[in-house]
Amino acid sequence: MLEIEIDGKKAQVPDGSTVMDAAQQMGVYIPHFCYHKKLSIAANCRMCLVQVEKAPKPLPACATPVTNGMKVFTHSDLAVQAQKGVMEFLLINHPLDCPICDQGGECQLQDMSVGYGGMKSRYQEEKRVVFHKDVGPLISMEEMSRCIHCTRCVRFGQEVAGIMELGMANRNMHSEITTFVGRSVDSELSGNMIDLCPVGALTSKPFRYTARSWELQRRRSVSPHDSLGANLIVQVKHDQVMRVLPKENEAVNECWISDKERFAYQALNSDQRLTKPMVKQGGEWREVPWNVALDYVAHGLKDISREFGGDALAALAAPSSTLEELYLLQKLMQGLGCGNVDHRPRQQDFTSDGKRVGTPWLGMRLAELNNLDAALVVGSFLRKDHPLIAQRLRQAVRKGGAALSLIDLSADDQLVPLHARLTVAPSQLAQTLAAVVKAAAQQKGVELPAGLENVQVCEQAKAMAQSLIEGEKKAVFLGNAAQQSAAATQLHALGLQLAQITGATFGFLGEAANSVGAQLAWALPTGANARQMFEQPRQGYVLMGVEPEFDCANPQQALAALAQAKMVVLFSAFKHEPALAYADVLLPMAPFTETSGTFVNTEGRIQSFAGVVRPAGDARPAWKILRVLGNVLDLEGFGYNTSEEVRDQVLGGASEFATGLDNGLNGVTLQLPQAGQGMERIADVPIHFADPMARRAPALQRTRDAAAPAARMAAATLAQLGLQAGDLVRVRQGQGGAELAAALDEGVPAGCVRVAAAHASTAALGEMFGAISVERA
Repeated sequence: MLEIEIDGKKAQVPDGSTVMDAAQQMGVYIPHFCYHKKLSIAANCRMCLVQVEKAPKPLPACATPVTNGMKVFTHSDLAVQAQKGVMEFLLINHPLDCPICDQGGECQLQDMSVGYGGMKSRYQEEKRVVFHKDVGPLISMEEMSRCIHCTRCVRFGQEVAGIMELGMANRNMHSEITTFVGRSVDSELSGNMIDLCPVGALTSKPFRYTARSWELQRRRSVSPHDSLGANLIVQVKHDQVMRVLPKENEAVNECWISDKERFAYQALNSDQRLTKPMVKQGGEWREVPWNVALDYVAHGLKDISREFGGDALAALAAPSSTLEELYLLQKLMQGLGCGNVDHRPRQQDFTSDGKRVGTPWLGMRLAELNNLDAALVVGSFLRKDHPLIAQRLRQAVRKGGAALSLIDLSADDQLVPLHARLTVAPSQLAQTLAAVVKAAAQQKGVELPAGLENVQVCEQAKAMAQSLIEGEKKAVFLGNAAQQSAAATQLHALGLQLAQITGATFGFLGEAANSVGAQLAWALPTGANARQMFEQPRQGYVLMGVEPEFDCANPQQALAALAQAKMVVLFSAFKHEPALAYADVLLPMAPFTETSGTFVNTEGRIQSFAGVVRPAGDARPAWKILRVLGNVLDLEGFGYNTSEEVRDQVLGGASEFATGLDNGLNGVTLQLPQAGQGMERIADVPIHFADPMARRAPALQRTRDAAAPAARMAAATLAQLGLQAGDLVRVRQGQGGAELAAALDEGVPAGCVRVAAAHASTAALGEMFGAISVERA
């Protein structure tokens, strides 16, 4: 520890600390622009100049290391004179357009110029002009003349997002921040550059000129868009959501959010919002009052239950539904004698049901990801499925030298140096993980698990095993594709064996905001699971927050089952065009900004939130709709007055972390699946099509990540089929097909075609990882 004195206050700080670190620890404010606690030191704004005893001139606090016994003066005449001099230089070329600047009211330069700026400028020459750049639909670079070259945006891209999309061109007064040769900014974390910009050079294109910061009310919420549960500040004007920003929480999302979380709010104000209950009668849709809609639903469900039995009903919920909604849905169905309830629409393998020891979860705290020495991620489109988890793993590699290995289905660039990688067909995922288990057993000299005797071990598998054995803090994670695989249970068992052999932690990168919470809310089948309820069609379906053609593992099968049902009830926030064909009742459900509820994230953290605006039109929180429906059906136990009452009944008083979290598995015999025959489909879920809100956000739908799916294949596969990149092809699964452009992608394994799910153009296809045929259209 080093001793330092700042403005007469003494403190001890760790070795390697800078004066800025020491000042922040002591609560002493030093003005700055380029410094940010999450970014490397650039020291190019010079605003943080301070006086250091015995130093001949002021020194930048962000770049000056603390020495033992150092004395620093942040408000001496010398320091203040230096800071004011820097401010004068920063304002020389600044356009001084505060009245029309989107950053007005929350601008660091504006705030600091009050304390350190002069009353008038001595600069009389012409100001420099920097022309705007078009970098995509999310970030506006219209006013780059405001830029003070702090390079926060550049360093963020390099160090956090993992890709340098912005850089500094030219020198001296001609310097400017720009993209590479007219490219757009496409990182899934790019919106954080807007928050980092201290002067309004980078602003939000969707939010631009819609409100001023002092008109907005700031309200806390929790993201429903991925398993992290990022903490949000939702800004509201006249009961309308205008902007979403990150709320800093080091234990969860640090100070970042993904672009999906930042811009999906646009869907809340779209013309597709469902604002009144609707009932289909005689093939015609009409709006009805709530009491009519609920009576209609109650009679329909009760009649099916009475005539065909409770097993003729089924309920499927989105895993991004709140804990309260999921609990009341399963309680309602149980009251009707139905055990066919599930929250896993994209899952194919359910053989682990009834064999799990507890609730599957990450296996560790999110903050511990940054400190891993070694990690193996199996079956994940990591960057797009879990942008902020990918960011934490990137920091573990960049700062801690962690060995990150992947077993995946497509060799996408994860923007991080990898220790080892194996990219295989979906049917070979379990065999490949088994090879790592066998390599680890051989290297550790332990008994080989039964069933692995004939598994072939390659050098990459040995490298993966070795990194896990040598690392002190290590983990094995199953991603979304692994959980959606036809061999999900075998992958679970193999992951546990690998963790046991190497001493690693084993866990799941949860698919959605409440994948853990749904298990705690018992939204699990005692009868038919999410696959069986469509394989063996039912007479009545209740769908909550699910759009089956986009969200199911086999949309073709799901739509066929819904088409023949006597009644389909859809809880939705949106008037969903395809649902008008298969649904009989549309109930307007409030999205997360209009309801209170609870999410339990992938680490088991319980996060409750309140609605930030009133529900649109006649929309109502789904937990209230279910409560009233339970009362209309004369079911017991639906007398809740608040969502907190429901939450407390489910969680039994747990407040911070859920109990019963355990990734153990009992009674599963290892049976590795055979390699697939013929062409296999690899179906990723594009980041901006993963949920109903993202699918309806105009800005997100104009990004590169929202491009229409193509049939992506390796050169060898294209040649085998007699195709070339750009050819129009027809892909077929079962009774459905789609016409897509063929695209060359050497990241796709041979014998596979990558066709994205969750998109209108591929909604007629079948299983996400099933057999598929490809022919020239």
